[in-house]
Amino acid sequence: MLANKIIQTLAVSLLASTGLAHPVAHLHHQHAKREVVHVTETVVVTVGGSEASTVQLVHADPSAVTASTPTQNAQVVPTATTSYTPASTTSAESTSSESSTSSSSSSASKPTSTGDFTGGSKGVTYSPYSSSGACKSLSEVQSDLEKLSDYGLIRLYGVDCNQVENVLQAKGDDQKLFLGIYYVDAIADGISEIKNAVEKYGSWDDIDTISIGNELVNAGTATPSDIKNYISQAKSALSGSGFSGSLVSVDTHVAIIANPDLCEYSDYIAFSAHAYWDGTIYPDGAGDWLLLQMQRVWSACDGKKTVMCAESGWPHSGDSFGVAVPSSENQATAIKSLKSSVGNDVILFNAFDDLWKAPGSYNVEQFWGFSS
Repeated sequence: MLANKIIQTLAVSLLASTGLAHPVAHLHHQHAKREVVHVTETVVVTVGGSEASTVQLVHADPSAVTASTPTQNAQVVPTATTSYTPASTTSAESTSSESSTSSSSSSASKPTSTGDFTGGSKGVTYSPYSSSGACKSLSEVQSDLEKLSDYGLIRLYGVDCNQVENVLQAKGDDQKLFLGIYYVDAIADGISEIKNAVEKYGSWDDIDTISIGNELVNAGTATPSDIKNYISQAKSALSGSGFSGSLVSVDTHVAIIANPDLCEYSDYIAFSAHAYWDGTIYPDGAGDWLLLQMQRVWSACDGKKTVMCAESGWPHSGDSFGVAVPSSENQATAIKSLKSSVGNDVILFNAFDDLWKAPGSYNVEQFWGFSS
């Protein structure tokens, strides 16, 4: 967890591409015939009172890189992350309301896990759907979870398909769950599903975090005041249940930085960010890039709460986005970089490919699984 004091200094230098290790051959879909310029950012970070460490992030200058879609060219800019949608729907509904009640938060709140795990990250995301979009059976979920035994935290996004009770039965004794209520127009129903699953197949000690909604402000389907109301509803529904974990709402780093009010409502700051969607980052810089986003989110929240990336990865197939090229080799490099730079503070996306999803404009949405 990034906590306490983080200090940033930026030293920017423009270097010709001929003097760098990353070849121009990586620039698939680059239509402007311009010499690629690179920027070096030097970030000095102090985490939890430890000695300052220096990170140098080399990336392509956005002004010299373009990315294409099937119908148009678009300038590469920091943008939205890969988003989750349940197999049974294409969008999340949201309601608009105001509430004066906020989540009680503490700077000490953070996700926790026990046991010795060797996965190299805080956890991993998991979706319980077959390639056709059908719900996986308990035995199929058990087979999947056997492959994820090295991860201490398993993140789910919804409560459909009996996924909470199935994962509770399939997980290891020391593994914890990061649960999600996807439909914010049915928060009480979602909490009820979680309560029933916990009563039948586990205990509240198994539940580390519950997230309400996913990237709603980034998608434009909710405002920060809506998020405040949703978390308040969840707190009321959980009252008296025995749940003592953290309550959060996950959004993108871009949305949180632009809407710092979001920092007030979650017990800790959980955000999603993917270096691929930046368009200027090579896979070996994915970890340092994410560390920089953590610092920016922490600063936007005035350093009042701890931060964790609840979703980050790299696709292994699909179209290039700027200098970001999907491939199995690049995915492995990016995952290694994430583990090396921010392993204790990131949930890796995604355990397996989501072939039930639509391909998306860059044909990558199905191919983020690194355990497939």
